[in-house]
Amino acid sequence: MAELSAATQSPSVSSSSSGAEPPAPGSGGSPGACPALGAKSCGSSCAVHDLIFWRDVKKTGFVFGTTLIVLLSLAAFSVISVVSYLILALLTVTISFRVYKSVIQAVQKSEEGHPFKAYLDLDITLSSEAFHNYVNAAMVHINRALKLIIRLFLVEDLVDSLKLAVFMWLMTYVGAVFNGITLLILGELLVFSVPIVYEKYKTQIDHYVGIARDQTKSIVEKIQAKLPGIAKKKAE
Repeated sequence: MAELSAATQSPSVSSSSSGAEPPAPGSGGSPGACPALGAKSCGSSCAVHDLIFWRDVKKTGFVFGTTLIVLLSLAAFSVISVVSYLILALLTVTISFRVYKSVIQAVQKSEEGHPFKAYLDLDITLSSEAFHNYVNAAMVHINRALKLIIRLFLVEDLVDSLKLAVFMWLMTYVGAVFNGITLLILGELLVFSVPIVYEKYKTQIDHYVGIARDQTKSIVEKIQAKLPGIAKKKAE
């Protein structure tokens, strides 16, 4: 009986001792997962990350191509014309599909119903709670931006204000060459190309960026040492 009892208990003991604990959610990452993002924060950020890193080529290609066409259209035509043509194109597609499905149902004598019924039944209403959540999230960024603007324009830190002045001075030359739509087009090309290039050549890029950062840091330290009041502020 003792041997039988020991034999019946040994499987459970061995299974509990040898069984590995399942990995915590968010600890391991799949190739398309967001780096450095937990399970709570990996929401819309993960979707944007996967989009700009071309995890789904079809989805990224559609978004990239559509936005690029819209920006190129805005560069050639007015906003009103572009919006009107986009709405007309969308209506042409939906109306044609609706008429086509109606004709097919009449010929085949089927009762499939409205082709867009599944989308018409979707609940797209925005609740007051969700609206307040979006507003609160936006207010955090707005308040942070207001504090930064006050710091820069009221010269809380002389070096930061000088950096803004130099940047704005450079932007005057950029604005003389490019307009806003051209900058948006260039920005989109960079957003959809730089991340994937950096992912492939991360080691080489980090090496040269580190060299440039060290040089910039040494120059800034020399400037701060010569500016009045900066050294005193650091000592305090």
